[in-house]
Amino acid sequence: MAFIVVDSCIKCKLTDCVEVCHVDCFYEGPNMLVINPDECIDCALCEPECPVDAIYSEDEVPEDQISFIELNAELCMEWPNIAEQKDPPEDADEWREVKNKIKYLEK
Repeated sequence: MAFIVVDSCIKCKLTDCVEVCHVDCFYEGPNMLVINPDECIDCALCEPECPVDAIYSEDEVPEDQISFIELNAELCMEWPNIAEQKDPPEDADEWREVKNKIKYLEK
C-alpha cells in the first residue's frame, strides 16, 4: 500500500515530506509533488511531515480525492525525482486553506 499526495499540495508544494523519505519516491511537478506508488515502501514518515495534510495512505484517501491515486501513478512517470527539501513557492501560504485546487494543477 502506497501513500498518495492529494489536492492540498497544489500551489503549496511544501517539501518537508521529501526530506524524510528513505527511498526518494517523491516527484516534483510545476506546482505539486506526487509519490511513485511502486517505489513507496509505506513507511508513513512523510504523512505527519506535511503541513497541509496532503498525504494519505492509499486506503485512507478521502472519497473526493480518489482520482489522485491515478494522478500520482501517472505524473511520477513524467516529472523529475526530488530528494531534497526546497523553499516553498512565495505564495504558498495564500493557498494553504484553499480547497478544490485540481483546476490549478499544472502538468
